[in-house]
Amino acid sequence: MFLRKLERENIGDVKKHDHLNLITTKRAKHYSFHSFSNNKHSFSFNVVSMAKENPTPTITLKPVTWVLPYRTEKVTEIYRMGRKLGQGQFGTTYLCTHKSTNKRFACKSIPKRKLFCKEDYEDVWREIQIMHHLSEHPHAVRIEGTYEDSTAVHIVMELCEGGELFDRIVKKGHYSERQAAGLIKTIVEVVESCHSLGVMHRDLKPENFLFDTVDEDAKLKATDFGLSVFYKPGRVFILFLLC
Repeated sequence: MFLRKLERENIGDVKKHDHLNLITTKRAKHYSFHSFSNNKHSFSFNVVSMAKENPTPTITLKPVTWVLPYRTEKVTEIYRMGRKLGQGQFGTTYLCTHKSTNKRFACKSIPKRKLFCKEDYEDVWREIQIMHHLSEHPHAVRIEGTYEDSTAVHIVMELCEGGELFDRIVKKGHYSERQAAGLIKTIVEVVESCHSLGVMHRDLKPENFLFDTVDEDAKLKATDFGLSVFYKPGRVFILFLLC
């Protein structure tokens, strides 16, 4: 019914919607459909149906906003998506496998429904730029590629199978002074290299450092540059963290 109404509104031939979120309150039901397109444009739309006051659905259309300044293939055309590896505030990371080479990577998918304003879109684009900027550093997780569709942005990066520094600390119980010094030395070197390249990470914690393998001598790598920024000497930043 909703798709037929869209066609009557002269939107054109609607292909399909990708997913559905349903939020129920005491007075209304809000149905948010995302991602449909005709042969010219992509749109997202909301259908709001009031229980008593407005039983007829009303439709609000808005063009899809893009993070990347260029269009890409769908990530699922290149990679097979696998199990979930982790969950962050804005994105979910999945195991993915390249269809041609069978090489495994990690894919961080950021739903656009969590990007509420222009600044949020700019933050995601800046994260991607910073990862490219640091891609040659041996202790920063290397970005492999970026993909975008009308519902999400997907950042494909190298897979660090050794897991988080935090989890390894918990598993081991304690580190010797020599082992701890080695880890701290790597972290400080990463910070120094970022600063020398004009980048502030701004979210340093054990959860944001990954081991590339499960081996005891695995290489430690920095990840999650979502709060990172480019900076110039003399510039002042004030970071508010809500806990």
